[in-house]
Amino acid sequence: MYIRRKIVILMCFAVFIACKGKQKSTKTETKKPDEVKTNTKVLSTKTGIPEKEMTNKKLYKFIDEWYGVPYKFGGCTKSGVDCSCFTNQLFKEVFNQTLARSSRDIYKESEKIKTQALKEGDFVFFKINSQEVSHVGVFLTNSKFVHASTSKGVMVSDLNDAYYKKYYFGAGRTK
Repeated sequence: MYIRRKIVILMCFAVFIACKGKQKSTKTETKKPDEVKTNTKVLSTKTGIPEKEMTNKKLYKFIDEWYGVPYKFGGCTKSGVDCSCFTNQLFKEVFNQTLARSSRDIYKESEKIKTQALKEGDFVFFKINSQEVSHVGVFLTNSKFVHASTSKGVMVSDLNDAYYKKYYFGAGRTK
Protein backbone atom coordinates (compact mmCIF):
# COMPACT_ATOMS: atom_id res chain seq x y z
CA MET A 1 0.00 0.00 0.00
CA TYR A 2 2.83 2.39 0.90
CA ILE A 3 4.65 1.68 -2.40
CA ARG A 4 1.46 2.22 -4.41
CA ARG A 5 0.92 5.59 -2.76
CA LYS A 6 4.52 6.58 -3.52
CA ILE A 7 4.12 5.54 -7.16
CA VAL A 8 0.89 7.57 -7.48
CA ILE A 9 2.56 10.60 -5.89
CA LEU A 10 5.58 10.28 -8.21
CA MET A 11 3.31 9.92 -11.26
CA CYS A 12 1.32 13.00 -10.26
CA PHE A 13 4.54 14.92 -9.74
CA ALA A 14 5.83 13.79 -13.17
CA VAL A 15 2.59 14.86 -14.87
CA PHE A 16 2.71 18.20 -13.05
CA ILE A 17 6.30 18.81 -14.18
CA ALA A 18 5.48 17.78 -17.75
CA CYS A 19 2.46 20.09 -17.90
CA LYS A 20 4.41 22.91 -16.29
CA GLY A 21 7.08 22.62 -18.94
CA LYS A 22 4.52 23.03 -21.76
CA GLN A 23 3.02 26.24 -20.40
CA LYS A 24 3.86 29.41 -22.23
CA SER A 25 5.54 32.17 -20.35
CA THR A 26 3.16 34.89 -19.22
CA LYS A 27 5.70 37.40 -20.47
CA THR A 28 5.34 36.20 -24.07
CA GLU A 29 4.49 39.08 -26.34
CA THR A 30 1.03 38.58 -27.80
CA LYS A 31 0.30 40.13 -31.14
CA LYS A 32 -3.04 41.33 -32.36
CA PRO A 33 -4.29 39.45 -35.45
CA ASP A 34 -3.55 42.42 -37.74
CA GLU A 35 0.04 42.60 -36.48
CA VAL A 36 0.88 38.99 -37.33
CA LYS A 37 3.19 38.98 -40.31
CA THR A 38 2.62 36.70 -43.26
CA ASN A 39 5.74 35.15 -44.72
CA THR A 40 5.00 36.19 -48.30
CA LYS A 41 8.14 34.49 -49.58
CA VAL A 42 6.94 31.08 -48.34
CA LEU A 43 3.36 31.76 -49.45
CA SER A 44 4.65 32.82 -52.87
CA THR A 45 6.45 29.49 -53.20
CA LYS A 46 3.31 27.54 -52.15
CA THR A 47 0.92 29.44 -54.40
CA GLY A 48 3.03 30.39 -57.40
CA ILE A 49 2.02 34.03 -56.98
CA PRO A 50 4.90 36.52 -57.09
CA GLU A 51 5.40 38.39 -53.79
CA LYS A 52 5.08 41.76 -55.54
CA GLU A 53 1.52 40.82 -56.58
CA MET A 54 0.42 40.07 -53.00
CA THR A 55 -0.80 43.60 -52.41
CA ASN A 56 -3.87 42.88 -50.24
CA LYS A 57 -2.03 41.94 -47.03
CA LYS A 58 -5.24 41.01 -45.20
CA LEU A 59 -6.24 38.59 -47.98
CA TYR A 60 -2.87 36.85 -48.15
CA LYS A 61 -2.63 36.68 -44.36
CA PHE A 62 -6.00 34.91 -44.36
CA ILE A 63 -4.88 32.49 -47.08
CA ASP A 64 -1.65 31.80 -45.19
CA GLU A 65 -3.60 30.99 -42.00
CA TRP A 66 -6.01 28.61 -43.78
CA TYR A 67 -3.63 27.07 -46.33
CA GLY A 68 -3.69 23.28 -46.07
CA VAL A 69 -6.81 23.03 -43.88
CA PRO A 70 -8.41 19.73 -44.95
CA TYR A 71 -11.66 19.56 -46.86
CA LYS A 72 -14.75 18.44 -44.96
CA PHE A 73 -18.19 18.50 -46.53
CA GLY A 74 -20.32 20.89 -44.45
CA GLY A 75 -17.27 21.82 -42.38
CA CYS A 76 -16.66 25.37 -41.31
CA THR A 77 -13.59 25.29 -39.06
CA LYS A 78 -9.84 24.98 -39.39
CA SER A 79 -10.16 21.27 -38.63
CA GLY A 80 -12.18 20.87 -41.85
CA VAL A 81 -13.91 23.23 -44.26
CA ASP A 82 -15.85 23.04 -47.51
CA CYS A 83 -15.53 25.45 -50.44
CA SER A 84 -18.53 27.65 -49.70
CA CYS A 85 -17.75 28.04 -46.00
CA PHE A 86 -14.12 28.84 -46.80
CA THR A 87 -15.31 31.50 -49.26
CA ASN A 88 -17.73 32.82 -46.62
CA GLN A 89 -15.01 33.00 -43.96
CA LEU A 90 -12.67 34.78 -46.38
CA PHE A 91 -15.29 37.37 -47.32
CA LYS A 92 -16.29 37.91 -43.71
CA GLU A 93 -12.73 38.46 -42.46
CA VAL A 94 -11.13 40.16 -45.47
CA PHE A 95 -13.97 42.10 -47.10
CA ASN A 96 -16.43 42.37 -44.16
CA GLN A 97 -19.23 40.82 -46.23
CA THR A 98 -21.62 37.96 -45.57
CA LEU A 99 -22.44 35.53 -48.37
CA ALA A 100 -24.95 32.76 -48.96
CA ARG A 101 -23.88 29.41 -47.49
CA SER A 102 -23.78 27.22 -50.63
CA SER A 103 -21.74 27.63 -53.80
CA ARG A 104 -24.99 27.43 -55.79
CA ASP A 105 -26.55 30.30 -53.80
CA ILE A 106 -23.37 32.39 -53.96
CA TYR A 107 -23.57 31.98 -57.73
CA LYS A 108 -27.26 32.98 -57.82
CA GLU A 109 -26.61 36.09 -55.72
CA SER A 110 -23.52 37.26 -57.59
CA GLU A 111 -23.29 39.66 -60.49
CA LYS A 112 -22.12 37.60 -63.49
CA ILE A 113 -18.93 38.84 -65.14
CA LYS A 114 -16.74 37.72 -68.02
CA THR A 115 -13.68 35.67 -67.20
CA GLN A 116 -11.50 38.37 -68.80
CA ALA A 117 -12.90 40.90 -66.31
CA LEU A 118 -11.87 38.91 -63.20
CA LYS A 119 -10.31 40.97 -60.41
CA GLU A 120 -8.92 39.98 -57.04
CA GLY A 121 -11.81 38.96 -54.78
CA ASP A 122 -14.18 37.84 -57.55
CA PHE A 123 -15.77 34.40 -57.55
CA VAL A 124 -14.97 31.53 -59.88
CA PHE A 125 -17.62 28.83 -60.22
CA PHE A 126 -17.44 25.22 -61.32
CA LYS A 127 -19.89 22.46 -62.21
CA ILE A 128 -17.97 19.37 -61.15
CA ASN A 129 -19.86 16.24 -62.16
CA SER A 130 -23.10 18.17 -61.66
CA GLN A 131 -25.75 20.04 -63.65
CA GLU A 132 -25.57 22.90 -61.14
CA VAL A 133 -22.76 24.96 -59.64
CA SER A 134 -21.04 22.70 -57.12
CA HIS A 135 -17.78 24.49 -56.33
CA VAL A 136 -16.63 28.05 -55.69
CA GLY A 137 -13.26 29.73 -55.30
CA VAL A 138 -11.95 33.28 -54.97
CA PHE A 139 -9.88 34.77 -57.79
CA LEU A 140 -6.49 36.19 -56.87
CA THR A 141 -4.33 37.16 -59.87
CA ASN A 142 -2.84 35.71 -63.07
CA SER A 143 -5.52 32.98 -63.34
CA LYS A 144 -4.85 31.84 -59.74
CA PHE A 145 -7.68 31.25 -57.29
CA VAL A 146 -7.94 30.05 -53.69
CA HIS A 147 -10.45 27.40 -52.69
CA ALA A 148 -11.09 24.37 -50.52
CA SER A 149 -10.28 21.42 -52.76
CA THR A 150 -11.85 18.06 -51.92
CA SER A 151 -8.51 16.32 -52.48
CA LYS A 152 -5.97 18.74 -50.97
CA GLY A 153 -7.94 21.10 -48.76
CA VAL A 154 -7.41 24.85 -48.87
CA MET A 155 -5.01 25.63 -51.68
CA VAL A 156 -4.30 27.90 -54.62
CA SER A 157 -4.96 26.51 -58.10
CA ASP A 158 -4.78 27.78 -61.67
CA LEU A 159 -7.81 28.23 -63.91
CA ASN A 160 -5.64 27.09 -66.83
CA ASP A 161 -5.11 23.63 -65.32
CA ALA A 162 -6.88 21.03 -67.48
CA TYR A 163 -9.07 19.85 -64.59
CA TYR A 164 -10.37 23.32 -63.74
CA LYS A 165 -10.76 24.27 -67.41
CA LYS A 166 -12.94 21.20 -67.88
CA TYR A 167 -15.34 22.11 -65.06
CA TYR A 168 -15.14 25.93 -65.10
CA PHE A 169 -18.61 27.45 -65.36
CA GLY A 170 -18.22 31.19 -64.91
CA ALA A 171 -17.27 34.16 -62.79
CA GLY A 172 -19.13 36.49 -60.49
CA ARG A 173 -18.74 39.47 -58.23
CA THR A 174 -20.59 40.58 -55.10
CA LYS A 175 -23.39 43.00 -55.90
